[in-house]
Amino acid sequence: MALPPEPLSLRSSGIRLSKSKFLSGLQCHKRLYLEIHHRELASEPDEQTQAILDMGKAVGEEARKRFPGGVLVEADHLHPTEALKQTAALLGDPSVPAVFEGAFEFDQVLVRVDVLEKVGQNAWRLIEVKSSTRVKDVYLDDLAIQSHVLAGAGVTLAGVGLMHVNNQYVYHGGELDLEQLFTVQDLTVQVAGRLVEVPSRLAAMKMMLVEPSAPAIEPDNHCHQPYDCPFWDHCAQGKPDRWIYHLPGGERTFQQLAAQGIQTIDDIPSGFRLSILQRRVKDNVEWIGPRLKAMLQTVCYPVHHLDFETFMPAIPKFPLTRPYQTIPTQWSNHIETEEGSVQHHEYLCGDPKDPREELAVRLLESLGREGSICVYSAYEQAILKSLAETLPPLRRELEQVLARLWDLLPVIQEQYYHPEFGGSFSIKLVLPALVPSLDYGDLDIQEGGVAAQRYYRMVFEETDWVEKERIREALLNYCRRDSLAMLELRRALFSKASASEGRATR
Repeated sequence: MALPPEPLSLRSSGIRLSKSKFLSGLQCHKRLYLEIHHRELASEPDEQTQAILDMGKAVGEEARKRFPGGVLVEADHLHPTEALKQTAALLGDPSVPAVFEGAFEFDQVLVRVDVLEKVGQNAWRLIEVKSSTRVKDVYLDDLAIQSHVLAGAGVTLAGVGLMHVNNQYVYHGGELDLEQLFTVQDLTVQVAGRLVEVPSRLAAMKMMLVEPSAPAIEPDNHCHQPYDCPFWDHCAQGKPDRWIYHLPGGERTFQQLAAQGIQTIDDIPSGFRLSILQRRVKDNVEWIGPRLKAMLQTVCYPVHHLDFETFMPAIPKFPLTRPYQTIPTQWSNHIETEEGSVQHHEYLCGDPKDPREELAVRLLESLGREGSICVYSAYEQAILKSLAETLPPLRRELEQVLARLWDLLPVIQEQYYHPEFGGSFSIKLVLPALVPSLDYGDLDIQEGGVAAQRYYRMVFEETDWVEKERIREALLNYCRRDSLAMLELRRALFSKASASEGRATR
């Protein structure tokens, strides 16, 4: 197939693409254009995103141990010329069995290869390392662009594979069994199917990049698949507050409305089919269901309000745990009596040990044997079930706790809606809508993912005791806010239900 000639202006500009930029271009040409020409418009990665990147780096470093004698190319991404020279020298050294982070350039694309393993005398196996637990479609494109560049650079590939985490591996303590921790899947055939499309895709990207302005591509769901685009805020600015993209539900509804030229939720025709939640978002008024008060009154006092925080290490830390297994590390319990008095209990493990047994024992002491246990979603139920399976001596007591759970989330979903929810029932949005004096804005930690990352840092990385104590306080404050939120939400909802009932009887 004849390809368009390579634009001379792009070649002379000195612009290099990379495998990540190639993937950006596959997701959206506008994203690639902005990454190359207007990087300053991107939002900085938040702490949770950075934690995911750091985890991937840690997994990559562990994966290299599967290849004894392998050598790392030390030159970083700021020194590509030096990286290319170091890689060439290592490939020419017959004593080197594997090269890590090797640099290769062809067709104005520079790639860094996680692992290049020698196979025979003159052939190599390309291995991409991912912290994921399965093969994803985007990984095939990732490997395809790398294969294209390596072939163009004169490297003979005997195979292409993906190394990812095996979440069925049970760590038994001591040294990790790397053969079990990682799974290597041969993807040579699958990647070959993508490889034939790489030249034309690259040519299209290069032609687009020499245009005087970014392509006019409207933001929608493609902005979040397969990765969240850092230019979302830039591309979505100027959209109306009641933009149809914010309507809850699947992509199909958004596309149908956009195809009709409808931009705002308020402009949706009355005859357009909407779900109950979508209809409430469109109506944009507070709604109090007729059964709200009755459902709230099903609790038994004293009412406990329980919240867990957890972490999920990719590399297991404790014996008899698996990669990405959810490990509870702290809890908070606000206890309300029928008279309205409140007590608070909490637990946080600050040591690099398996916290589960101590956490469960202390929790059982706090919960006692009486009263409903208010939670928000099925998350706490899943953690308690896991603890019951892990700790046979405590199983009976934990199963009794499970029987007392009372979930506030479905009560709100079925019987209450506020315009400030914006179609979401996340407690981060529900709380300030119902209790304006209480939200998460004053906290150092405001998301569960960030809490998990900070916990890991506090227990396994941080050496400064002052910083350890600062993180500890932030973790306690965050978990405490979640359990207090449920208490205050119950009170606010009961007040609204009572007032509504009073108006109805007048």
